[in-house]
Amino acid sequence: MSDDGQPAPGQGYRKGPVILRGRQIPSSTSDQRLLSRGDGASWLHGDPWRVMRIQSEFVEGFGALAEVGPAVSVFGSARTPVGSAEYRLGVEVGRLLAGAGYAVITGGGPGIMEAANRGAFEEGGLSVGLGIELPFEQGMNPYVDLGVNFRYFFARKTMFVKYSEGFVVLPGGFGTFDELFEALTLVQTHKVTSFPIVLVGRSYWQGLLDWVSGPVLERGMISAVDLELLKVVDDAEEAVDIVRERGAELRAQEEAAARATAEAESSPEAAG
Repeated sequence: MSDDGQPAPGQGYRKGPVILRGRQIPSSTSDQRLLSRGDGASWLHGDPWRVMRIQSEFVEGFGALAEVGPAVSVFGSARTPVGSAEYRLGVEVGRLLAGAGYAVITGGGPGIMEAANRGAFEEGGLSVGLGIELPFEQGMNPYVDLGVNFRYFFARKTMFVKYSEGFVVLPGGFGTFDELFEALTLVQTHKVTSFPIVLVGRSYWQGLLDWVSGPVLERGMISAVDLELLKVVDDAEEAVDIVRERGAELRAQEEAAARATAEAESSPEAAG
């Protein structure tokens, strides 16, 4: 230690689990900065505090959605006008999903999101909205029974994937594309259990499908098997049927695996 109370050259200053040396050594301790009256609110905007906010979003999201039960996420444009053909299609998707026993999860906004929430709400099912903080006010649509707002897109996306048994994707823009391709990537890379991803509206999605099955596949950017991750339909009933059938298959697989595990654990070899 030098005469001025600072660590000698080469000597480390321990700040929690971090070792600091030279010019990295702070002029005050953590306690001094904590108890200082002059810092104002600047600490609220530092990365360590952001980590706490991010953690709290996951905790709040998990807590709010843990008992939702079987659910399907519905994506689509926030700009779809009320009363349009696509809005009515969104209402029908939400209604049929709720009638099949699924909670309906959307981004909680207007347009297709409102339509799907409305269909679930009017059918008496659980209507869930996962909102996001944006520079412009969007707000939670009036058909949401359970709403959770997020600051961070990645925390919100985690909730869509974690609590859904499938994605139904209606016409939309960049936000819809983002959610679609993230889901495809997670299923393709086996980060999540394979679940149905259904595009509704062939005329809208055909250009994208032609591109994916054309140059993307032809240049080896994906495999032919990856094309099977997408299902394309034209009406709400087809979309919900695909979700139900795939859900039944996955549940049967899970039950078979559970039975096999139970039998293995109860066998004489396991007991011995």
